[in-house]
Amino acid sequence: MHRILLVDDHPLMRKGLAMTLGAEPDFTIVSQTDSAERALSLIEEKDPIDLAIIDISLPGMSGLELVKHLEALHPEVRALVVSRHDETLYAERSIRAGAKGYVMKLEASDVIVEAARRVLGGGIYVSQEINERLLMSMATGNSLMKESPLELLSDRELEVFELIGQGVGTRDIAERLHLATKTVESYRARIKEKMHLSSATELMQHAVQWVQSESSP
Repeated sequence: MHRILLVDDHPLMRKGLAMTLGAEPDFTIVSQTDSAERALSLIEEKDPIDLAIIDISLPGMSGLELVKHLEALHPEVRALVVSRHDETLYAERSIRAGAKGYVMKLEASDVIVEAARRVLGGGIYVSQEINERLLMSMATGNSLMKESPLELLSDRELEVFELIGQGVGTRDIAERLHLATKTVESYRARIKEKMHLSSATELMQHAVQWVQSESSP
């Protein structure tokens, strides 16, 4: 039996994933959680875990940070990212962080099962489009994330940008990400520079627009 941990802060999504994957005769869902911090504890408690299915947007530590922690602390646990976020922006980030696959939440259940099997079998799963772009980036030595200023943001900068768009203030961002307030202010400055934004108001407007577009069906 392949032992699976689900990490997603949306109960309905966790329930759907649990039903889809739990229906497979060789899969068992050993635990579910809505936070990356709890996931790290559960991996110790429920050892062995073969596969962690992780959403990117989590309260506290992000899904990408969790993937990086797993790669460093528990390399035997394979990570599959299942997220609503645009794969053109997050698939390469996830693979670079150590994930073995990336699937959009809107994909059919059989695609998610196929991705889980591919990852459990030692392979990497991304969509055909992303696979071709990753291969091209490897062949040319260039990252595929060069299509917009937003794609030039680091993982942490993108995380801060998303929280800004959710209306979270600088102090609360610092507390949530366990950073100093001055560090968050530095991230904000770098984001404005990379995105060619001239003011905090303009930064807020762009961040809110992006969060709203990401939340749209």
